[in-house]
Amino acid sequence: QLVESGGGSVQAGGSLKLSCSISGVGASGYYMSWFRQAPGEEREGIAAIDPDGTTTYDDSVKGRFTISQDGAKRTLYLQMTDLNAKDTAMYICAAGRGRAGTAVATIEASGQGTQVTVS
Repeated sequence: QLVESGGGSVQAGGSLKLSCSISGVGASGYYMSWFRQAPGEEREGIAAIDPDGTTTYDDSVKGRFTISQDGAKRTLYLQMTDLNAKDTAMYICAAGRGRAGTAVATIEASGQGTQVTVS
């Protein structure tokens, strides 16, 4: 089970840190990523972290967002800075096998999402 938290409303230029609590999923060997989906838009993978700690980012968030995990790999984070209106979306974490670009390739578990609104 994955449960996201930390979303909310923020002014442009502000920051938020999202968390994703991981339970019931074996963390070892899993790829993790954050997706986001804005109304009327397709879901897009924006950041991923491999089991060895390698991180990848979509160009739209590179330099502004940071994906990380705690030492026990039971919490996934997404630190977001310099937010703008285009970042408004539902943010969803996912765990699975392999990576395709900046997203988990085969999703085995995902959360319900946490809403981020930038005005």
